[in-house]
Amino acid sequence: MPAPLIDLSTIDLSKIEFDDEAIAEVNPQSYEMSQLDGIIWHDLANMLCLGYKDITDSEFWIRGHLPGRPIMPGVIMVESAAQLCSFFMKRIYGLEGFIGFSGIGKTKFRNTVLPGSRLHLLGHIDKVRSRQFSATVQGIVDDTIVFDTIISGMRV
Repeated sequence: MPAPLIDLSTIDLSKIEFDDEAIAEVNPQSYEMSQLDGIIWHDLANMLCLGYKDITDSEFWIRGHLPGRPIMPGVIMVESAAQLCSFFMKRIYGLEGFIGFSGIGKTKFRNTVLPGSRLHLLGHIDKVRSRQFSATVQGIVDDTIVFDTIISGMRV
């Protein structure tokens, strides 16, 4: 199991730097595809960001994934990670234009995410080029890493 990218015990997790309205000003996903609820903390110098998604009983996937035992789909976890990175690169780093999701790699799903959970998203932007970037993102619920992945994005 990898170590968390950010020591959550050093951060006030009740503080919100950017709420869902601020995210909506930057990220184009809306309605059921909005998978990022807030940004708690960031460190531009070290290219780190901490956000979250609250998993509610009204998520669009609850009814069908899986009936009687709703589990957050892995693809939605990865979408949350991509939205965290997109927000960071546009609002905090200052990359202009539309940012497209261009790839994922080395993804591991380590535990389930259930309704009633807060999925913390820990991101580290590893590499930035003129139009592209890559980031390592971890999802954590109750101090347990539930997934980790590498996200690639590019300005289109």
